[in-house]
Amino acid sequence: MNNFATRRNFLGLAGAGLAAAGLPPAYAKVEPTPWGIKLGIATYTFREFPRAETIAYIKKLQIPWVSVKQQGVKGKYHWDMKAPAEEQAQAKKDFQDAGLKVMSAGNTDMKELTADGLRPLFEWAKAGGVPMLVAAPVHENIGVIEQLIKQYDIKVAIHNHGPEDKNFPTPESVLEVVKGRDPRFGLCMDVGHSARTGADVVKAIAEAGSRLLDMHVKDLSTFKQGPGQKAGDLQCEVGEGIMPFPQIFKQLKKMNYQGCVNLEYEINGKDSMSGATQAFSYLRGVLAGLAAA
Repeated sequence: MNNFATRRNFLGLAGAGLAAAGLPPAYAKVEPTPWGIKLGIATYTFREFPRAETIAYIKKLQIPWVSVKQQGVKGKYHWDMKAPAEEQAQAKKDFQDAGLKVMSAGNTDMKELTADGLRPLFEWAKAGGVPMLVAAPVHENIGVIEQLIKQYDIKVAIHNHGPEDKNFPTPESVLEVVKGRDPRFGLCMDVGHSARTGADVVKAIAEAGSRLLDMHVKDLSTFKQGPGQKAGDLQCEVGEGIMPFPQIFKQLKKMNYQGCVNLEYEINGKDSMSGATQAFSYLRGVLAGLAAA
């Protein structure tokens, strides 16, 4: 069976029953953990929208697991970690009242080299009940971050950012620095950025093992970045590219992955709901197909 046919069949499995009821797949009642996989969403997907609209969109998608963007994107915040205490409390309440579980926050810049410089990030996470920070640190502060992980009992997942990242471009580069350290210190693997470095994403997931704490997923039309191309130029609608999602999910299932698989949709920020709807229809279809196999 060719790749296109496989993707089309997986998508059909997800939508067939719901279409029969006259309901679009993303708006009908769905399994929150299809095939035992926690499908989540990075709120960066809705970076063009304020918190209230973002929460409303996520509820329509029926995604309970959230990785919140807590720092400003173009002046907008989903949970402003520098806001007054009452605004902090309101942000926390808004997510909780909507039935959304904030599983992580980020991507969080962690370039400060001292414990005192990094401490506000951990204080914010602890106060907000956020169990994990998805982070962009530097090699020089890895030991300091580990100390704060132990002090605050907050997980830190280093996010790899592809060829342009001078610190942690690949999953392997992250695994090298967390090896032998506290088990709460690990990897947030971005499959798109990983593939652009030439990494075999399925193999990288297997090699990460228990160090894989979080994931950001997207689809790419090609894994080879040409001269003058930016990272976003390779992205396409989820289900229309070549990211091996069935194999990714099989490997996660095999290793009993307990973290989230978070959609991070970066193509059309002003109409991200359409892209997210298609993405979750496809991803749920893949998982439905695997569960039925």
